[in-house]
Amino acid sequence: MNDKRALRARLRGLRDTFVAGGGGAILPPALFLDALRPGLVVASYVPIASEADPAAFDDAVRAASATLALPVVIGRTSPIRFAVAATLVAGPFGLRQPPADAASVMPDIILTPLVGFDAVGNRLGQGAGHYDRAFAEYPHARRIGIAWEVQEVAVLPADPWDVPLHAIVTERDVRIFGDIL
Repeated sequence: MNDKRALRARLRGLRDTFVAGGGGAILPPALFLDALRPGLVVASYVPIASEADPAAFDDAVRAASATLALPVVIGRTSPIRFAVAATLVAGPFGLRQPPADAASVMPDIILTPLVGFDAVGNRLGQGAGHYDRAFAEYPHARRIGIAWEVQEVAVLPADPWDVPLHAIVTERDVRIFGDIL
């Protein structure tokens, strides 16, 4: 299926049905836990609708005294940035995020939501390109997708600007694509 819009709709439906049926817990794997240390910056996200929840990852980051950052989105075409904030505010697209004036940080690890993924680490996002631009902006950061198994497809159509993930963690397993941490 080469139509990304139709593929997104189908995968969102599968994701919604999975979560409505009870979903599952996605726990941070040992390789993630072993990488955590004070001073490390992990960019996470606040899930929307049936996106996989990275809460267990966030708890591990805090327990390790690493820094937890969240995305700040201004609009559809503006670049995403990451910030640390004690309080969250309403952002565009139904996001809960740090305030626009929160100081930016440079992430070492980026936990990313997704709509779909394939067996080689390609990620299908919401379609605005925020994370692909962030991956290009922070090329040193390790990119870890958090997803449900039902979001996997055999092959995703990849555009030249699409940046593959280093790993994907689901409720069932961890898939690693190259040097992760």
